[in-house]
Amino acid sequence: MKYVAPSSVEEATSLLSTSPSAQVFAGATDVVPQLRAGRPAPEVLVDLKNIEELVSVANDGDKWTVGAATPTANLTEDQAFSDEFPGLSEAAGLIGSDQIQNRSSLGGNLCNGSPAADSVPAMVVNGARAVVAGPNGTRVLDVAEVVTGPGETSLDADEFIVEFEIDRMPARTGDAYLRMIPRTEMDIAVVGAGARITLAEDGSIEQAALALGAVAPTVVRVPDAETALVGNTADDETLSAVANAASEACNPIDDKRGTVAYRKQVAGVLAKRAVLIAIERAEQRNGTN
Repeated sequence: MKYVAPSSVEEATSLLSTSPSAQVFAGATDVVPQLRAGRPAPEVLVDLKNIEELVSVANDGDKWTVGAATPTANLTEDQAFSDEFPGLSEAAGLIGSDQIQNRSSLGGNLCNGSPAADSVPAMVVNGARAVVAGPNGTRVLDVAEVVTGPGETSLDADEFIVEFEIDRMPARTGDAYLRMIPRTEMDIAVVGAGARITLAEDGSIEQAALALGAVAPTVVRVPDAETALVGNTADDETLSAVANAASEACNPIDDKRGTVAYRKQVAGVLAKRAVLIAIERAEQRNGTN
């Protein structure tokens, strides 16, 4: 196996074209355990962390740009980003231990293709877009379009994500992410729930987004819950509709971490709680960016 660390997107793209089994990695927090578990080793392993735009965090007034290989520790420690997107920052901060977070990244968490990836529901509700590089240039995908199944993505073998674009958070808008795990920390989500709420001036809900992880082969949006929220306030009737819609949107499996019935029940509970936290944060954001 050949290890290479290119310094540009163009060099990385060229290296991926040298072998059908060539593979990129951002932190190797998934690649190394997979190789140790017996996955065939690629002929060429391409380390992306030497490419400047892949490890940077910036905003240009209209959007944030987060390098796909940026260590999640850098993201959670960025006070301006965390203040604007507390739910996404908290989700990023749940990826492994403190040591892992110095290597892990949003790009790796997404492209590993785990249905339980913590950052993905939070990115989906915030409308994050992935800038994908390949031999023919770049293209932009909604994050929700990247993962197609467990361990599978819509990217070609010679493509990789360079960065994520996230539009600035509007006034009266807040996001949240919650997960349920069997242990107190460093575990895989049984259910994850991301929510984003925008409030109208009269306090009613103007826009709503809700996404669930670990309850289906890919992250799922819950349009019935979003419809129940828009135009209303978070009263008991509305929250009950949100919980029911979240439970119905699930297509989970039975495994050692939880049964189908348990996951559906937990999805409803977490959906309500995430919505309430997002509303509370939206109420605190009365000004502009």
